[in-house]
Amino acid sequence: MKPGIAVGLSTSSVFPESTASAFEMAAMLGYDGVEVMVGTDATSQDSEALRALSDHYEVPILSIHAPCLLVTQRVWGTDPWGKLQRAQQAAERVGAATVVVHPPFRWQRDYAREFVTGLGRMGSETDVRFAVENMFPWRAGPGSIDAYLPDWDVRNDDYPHTTLDLSHTAVSRSDALEMAADLSDRLAHVHLADGTDSIRDEHLVPGRGTQPVAALLTHLAASGFGGAVIAEISTRKAPDRAARLADLAESLAYARLHLGQSQSEATGSA
Repeated sequence: MKPGIAVGLSTSSVFPESTASAFEMAAMLGYDGVEVMVGTDATSQDSEALRALSDHYEVPILSIHAPCLLVTQRVWGTDPWGKLQRAQQAAERVGAATVVVHPPFRWQRDYAREFVTGLGRMGSETDVRFAVENMFPWRAGPGSIDAYLPDWDVRNDDYPHTTLDLSHTAVSRSDALEMAADLSDRLAHVHLADGTDSIRDEHLVPGRGTQPVAALLTHLAASGFGGAVIAEISTRKAPDRAARLADLAESLAYARLHLGQSQSEATGSA
């Protein structure tokens, strides 16, 4: 396979279908791999089941998204450090290069106090990269709530590796190109999506919102970016599987076009 920037599919992009369905669709459409969103689906929590799916569909697992959402507060226990340890172990077992993690919620004060140094310590003990994702203030009417500590903006803390999410830049009203430039070689992972000036985290198909998605992909291709681009879109309102597949295929084609790859081009980078 030709080296280049891998374009993967987040298993969250097929919800409400299953983790197993994401592997099937990734193989069908020609994605280079998957990112496993660890959630309430038991398969997403089971390293052996994930390895079996990866082998069956011949689709590598590029990254593990640790269970950081409100709806996954009890997945892999309630201790946030325990969740990260489990995510690291899962990544090592399935051969994934990256664990995606969110900054702590504001009410997780003890976890937040040690988050930067603790994450650095964990990162020094493994080859797996912990890529902290940019988040956003929670907007309500004219005001907003800073829901994350130490900060929703990953530029403001000393993380060796970060994830840039283009739906989150829309909600935070951040300049995605400026954020990518500021992060420089600390940018290790990208969540491909789009958004508008909405208080909701929309995760639109790229090109359907207002974010500079095409320009960012072109920048990644020209800058020697060594990470993966993962389509993390919402298809939960798709009326059927055909419509879901069409959205996922459109996202892949958009990424290939603006990364300067042919639609049939397979890549070998993780």
